[in-house]
Amino acid sequence: MALTKLKFNSLNVTPSASQGIRFNSSANGLETASAGGSIVKIAATTASSSSSLSFTSGIDSTYKEYIFFFNNIHPAGSADSLGFTFNGSIDGGSNYNVTKTTTFCNSYHYENASGAFLQYSDGTDIAQGTGYQSIAFSAANSDDSISGSLHLFDPSNTTFVKHFVCSLNGVFINSSVSANNFTFPAGYFNTTSAINAVDFKMASGNIDAGTITMYGVN
Repeated sequence: MALTKLKFNSLNVTPSASQGIRFNSSANGLETASAGGSIVKIAATTASSSSSLSFTSGIDSTYKEYIFFFNNIHPAGSADSLGFTFNGSIDGGSNYNVTKTTTFCNSYHYENASGAFLQYSDGTDIAQGTGYQSIAFSAANSDDSISGSLHLFDPSNTTFVKHFVCSLNGVFINSSVSANNFTFPAGYFNTTSAINAVDFKMASGNIDAGTITMYGVN
């Protein structure tokens, strides 16, 4: 079956940036409308020997999904493996202690190819606890860092729990051998109160450098 190609100017719609084309409500013509699925930058924060990086505004009912992108989060100090953690707040950041239940899986592969693993880390998950959840690990050498993303779903909903899923990559060192460490923790804040702030910090020491950017998903 041959495909018919339409010229741009044969469509009776007005071009508009970031818009898609759809059938109108009468299903007898085309119109432009929001393409949907786009992301909107809300805020960004950059570490400089920071004890934590927080987002205390912009998390509200405007969006059903928020994405946090992590770029080259570098821990201070000299440890071989430092946890990068986060928590939520229901009071605008006055307290970060929301009850949560989580899972933590990770895979890693040594640079010298001496081993590769995929595992569930039952010592890194939380069962109805209020502490900070580890989402990635990194060594603190000058070229080590963490990058990835965290999705927080419908944080302003006051009926259901608040789900989150993460996908991050880091470097850790075991017995002087560096390894790629991919982590994919997930869980839910077990509250019907709105989550309106989040906080990120290392399990020990400061965040030496790196940027976190928050987006809302249309």
